[in-house]
Amino acid sequence: MKNLIIVESPAKAKTIEKYLGKDYQVLSSVGHIRDLATVGEGGLGIDVNDQFQTTYKYITGKKKIVNEIKKAAKDVDFIYLATDPDREGEAISWHLGQELELDFSKLNRVVFNEITKDGIESGMDNARVLDIDLVNSQETRRIIDRIIGFKLSKLMQKKIKEKSAGRVQSVALRLIVERENEIRAFVAIEYYKIVGLYQDITLDYIKNDKQISKEEASIIFASLESNKKLEVSDKKEKEKKQNPYLPFTTSTFQQTSVNSLGYSSKRAMQIAQKLYEGIEIDSGFTGLITYMRTDSTRMSDQFVLETQGYITSEYGKEYLGFNRKTKTKESVQDGHEAIRPTSIKHHPDKIKQFLNEEQYKIYKLIYERALSSLMKSAIIKTVTYKFIHQSDVELKASYSLLKFDGYKKVYKVDKEEEIKSFEFTVGEIIEVDKFDLTQHFTKPPARFSEAKLIKEMEEKGIGRPSTYASTIDVLKNRNYVIIEKKRFIPTESGELVINKLLEFFDSFINVNYTKEMEEKLDLIAIGKEDKLELLKDFYQLFIDLMDKANENMLQIEAKLIGEKCPECGNELVEKKGKYGLFIGCSNFPDCKYIKQEPKETIASCPQCKEGNIIEKNTRKGKIFYACDRYPKCKYAVWNIDDIGKDITPNKKEKK
Repeated sequence: MKNLIIVESPAKAKTIEKYLGKDYQVLSSVGHIRDLATVGEGGLGIDVNDQFQTTYKYITGKKKIVNEIKKAAKDVDFIYLATDPDREGEAISWHLGQELELDFSKLNRVVFNEITKDGIESGMDNARVLDIDLVNSQETRRIIDRIIGFKLSKLMQKKIKEKSAGRVQSVALRLIVERENEIRAFVAIEYYKIVGLYQDITLDYIKNDKQISKEEASIIFASLESNKKLEVSDKKEKEKKQNPYLPFTTSTFQQTSVNSLGYSSKRAMQIAQKLYEGIEIDSGFTGLITYMRTDSTRMSDQFVLETQGYITSEYGKEYLGFNRKTKTKESVQDGHEAIRPTSIKHHPDKIKQFLNEEQYKIYKLIYERALSSLMKSAIIKTVTYKFIHQSDVELKASYSLLKFDGYKKVYKVDKEEEIKSFEFTVGEIIEVDKFDLTQHFTKPPARFSEAKLIKEMEEKGIGRPSTYASTIDVLKNRNYVIIEKKRFIPTESGELVINKLLEFFDSFINVNYTKEMEEKLDLIAIGKEDKLELLKDFYQLFIDLMDKANENMLQIEAKLIGEKCPECGNELVEKKGKYGLFIGCSNFPDCKYIKQEPKETIASCPQCKEGNIIEKNTRKGKIFYACDRYPKCKYAVWNIDDIGKDITPNKKEKK
C-alpha cells in the first residue's frame, strides 16, 4: 500500500520519510499554499454580503508545488495531511485537502509534536479527522485581520500618508505610544535615603522604602551623626523556597531568548523551528525539540519519567522534584506539550559539535529549562538584623545565602553575586563608621524592551504568542518605532497613526476589544462560538466607524517641494516609502515619476568602463558599491576598498 504524507517543511519531509520507509512518500507544501485573493469589493477577497464567503488564490510560486503534490497523489492509496500541530497548520491541511479533493470524514490528519521515531509513529497511530473548528477559528481571524488591515491601511494612506494599521499591530503600537506619553507627563518627586556604613556592611534606615522629604531626613541624619552608636535589637532568620521555572511556552521562550541571549523573538523562533524540524547528529537525522508554538506547560509522562531517572542518576535523589501541574484555560492549546528536548539523553554538550553557535545556545536554554523544572526547589536563607539608635531611629542589614541550590544546579537565569555573611549579637553595641544622606528622584515608567512588550501583550491577551514576533517586526519595518538602548520609542509616524486611529476607532484599537476577540476566536476553536455571528457583529460595528472616519478625519496634504514634474507638469511632493522619504509626482498613480537624488561618483566602473561606481543600499539598508548603469552592468562590491580588485562581482557577502 502506497501512502502520501504532506508536511510544511522540506527538511521535515526528509526526516519523516527516513523513519517511515518505502511505503510512504513525504512531500512538502513549503508553508501556506493559498491566501485570500485581492478581488471583489475593496479588494478584500471576501463577500461581506454573502455570508462572508472567501475567495482564495495561490501564493506566488505555490501553484507549481501544488501541481507536483497532485501528480504524486494520483499514484497513492491514501493521503495524510501532516502540517504543523496548530491552527495555522490545520488551516494549511484544509487548503491542501480542498485542492486534492479529499474526503474530510476520513482519518487523514496526523500531527507530529516532535520529529523523532517515537513522535512520528505516535502521530501515525493517532490519525484523526480534520478539526474544522480550528480551521474556522483561523479563517475567522484571517477575515477580520484582512478587513481591518485593508480598510484601515487605505484610510491611513489616504488621510495621513502613512503605511498601515491592523487589529493587533496597532494595539501593540498603542501600548508603546501610551507609555511614551506617561514618560512625558511624568513629574519627578525628590526624596532622600539614609544609610550607615559599618566596616563593609550597609545599614539601611528602616523607612528607606518610603519617600522621605529633605526636612524629615535632615533631622534624622543630624540625630544619627550626633551619636554614631547603635544597639543590635533583633535578629531573624528565614528560609524560603524558590520554585523552579515551568518549562517554556512560546511566550516565555521568546522573552527569555531576548533577555538571556540577546536574540530577537523572530530570530529565536527561526532557530527553534530548525531544531524542531531536525538536525543530523551521530544517531541520525532527528528533531531535537518539541513543537515551539504552544501555550501549554505540560510535558509527556514518558519524558517526565525519563528525566526523573536522569536527575536521580546524575545529581542524586535529593535533587529530584516533581512534575508541577498548572491550571490552563479551556482555550489553551493543551494538545501540544511545552517546548522541551525530545530526549533528555541529548545533552547539549554531547551534541554541540552538530550545532552552530546559535542553535547550541537556544537548545541549551530549552534543555536546561525543561530539566530544571523537574528538580527540587532552591532554598534561600535570609538573615536580617535590626539596629536601634538612642533617638529610636531603626536601621537594618540583611544577607541571603543559597542553602540548597536545587534546580539552580542546572538553570541559572541571572548571575548571582557572592554575598558575604556577617554576625552580630543581640544587645551588642556597634559604632557606625559614617552615615550618608543621599538625594534621589522618582523615575518614570520604563520604555518597553522586546521581552517586556511580549510579556505585556500576553498578560493583556493581545494577539497570539505565535504572532508576537511578526507583530513586532511589522512595527520596526513600518518605521513606527525605533530602538534605543534595547527599548522601543515611537516615531513621529507611529504616534500620528495612533492619535488618528484613537479619534475614530478607540473601541476597536484597544486592549479590551482585542482580548475579547481573541477569547471568542478561542471559543470558535473548540466549537463554542458561531463563526458567522461573530463576523456579522464585528463588521457592523467596524463599518459604521469606517464611514464616520472617511467623512470626518482631516486629511494631511502632501508637502510641496516647489518643483514641477518633468514628465507631466504636476507638482512634485515629499512622500514616505518603504525605505524612507523620497520625492515623487503628486499625480501618482497616473504618473510614476520619482526624482533620483544625484549620487557622488566614487570611481569609474572597472568592468564596463562606461559607468561610474556609486554608493547604494540593499532593501535592509546595508551599503554596497555598484555601477550606475545597472542592469546593463551588474558590477558590485560590498567594501569600497575592493573596487577594481580581482573579485567575483555581485557575490553575496558571507555572514
